[in-house]
Amino acid sequence: MTDTASIIAENRRRYEELKAQGQGHAPRTLPPPSARDLPLDEAAILHTETIPGGWYRTFELNAGEALRIGLDHGPSSVALVAWNAAETSERLNYADTVKVQWTAALQRGRVLFSDMGRVMLSLIEDSCGAHDALVGGSNAESNAARYAGGPHRNTRDNLVLAALKAGLDRRDIPACITLFAPVSVGAEGRFAWNEAGRRAGDFVDLRAELDLLVTLSNCPHPLDPNPDYAPNPVVVTRFRAPVPAADDLCRNATIEAVRGFENNAAIGF
Repeated sequence: MTDTASIIAENRRRYEELKAQGQGHAPRTLPPPSARDLPLDEAAILHTETIPGGWYRTFELNAGEALRIGLDHGPSSVALVAWNAAETSERLNYADTVKVQWTAALQRGRVLFSDMGRVMLSLIEDSCGAHDALVGGSNAESNAARYAGGPHRNTRDNLVLAALKAGLDRRDIPACITLFAPVSVGAEGRFAWNEAGRRAGDFVDLRAELDLLVTLSNCPHPLDPNPDYAPNPVVVTRFRAPVPAADDLCRNATIEAVRGFENNAAIGF
C-alpha cells in the first residue's frame, strides 16, 4: 500500500471500531412516529404563525421552549438552521449531527448538534420521520434549472436575508437540515425521493436545549420532482415544552446524546 492508502485504511478501521462501540452503547429503541392528531396543550402555546410558500421566518427560542412545524395545508419542505443566541459563532452542524449519532435518519428521539458538540434541538415528537440531512437546500441556480416562469424564492437567498437581519453574514450560515424531505440513499449511493414519505398533517416538535435563533425556509427541496413551484404554507407554533423527565428519550437514546447534554451543562456563555 502507498502511504495514502495506508492512512485511508487505518482511518476506516478506526471509524468502524468507533461505530461499533457507539452502536453497542445505544440502550434505547426509538419509538414509532407520533400520531398526526397529537394535540398541544393550549395553555402552553406562546405564538402561532404561518410561513407562506417560498418565504422564511426567524424565531427566538429560550431553552425549554419548542416549535411545532406542521404541514396543515399540505406537503412542503422546511429547511432549518440555528445559532446559539448568546454566541452566534456556535451554530447547527448537520455533519456532526449525522456522524455523532451514526445515522442520517432523523426521527423522534434524535437530537441536532452544534459545532461545539452541544445539543441545540431535540426531536421530541415527529409524525413523519422523513427528513434530509445530506442534500441541502435550493438556490437560484437549482430553481432556474427546474421551474419555468421564475425567478422563484429559494432557501439559500432566504437564509442570507435571515442572517443579515440578525446581524450576521453569509459566512455565518451553516448547512441546513430539511424537514419533510423524504430523501433516501440507494445501494449505489444515489439519492432518491419518496413522496409517500410525507403527508398533509405531518408535524415535528423541536425542543430548544439552548437559547437559540432558528430560521425556517419554506421552499421546495432540490430533489422534489414536482415540476411546479407550489410550496404549501407551513404553520409554526412556539410553545412551552414539558420539562424533560430523568428518562427523557432524547437525552438518553444514545451515549453520544448523553455526552452532548453533558457538554450543554459544562459550557456556558
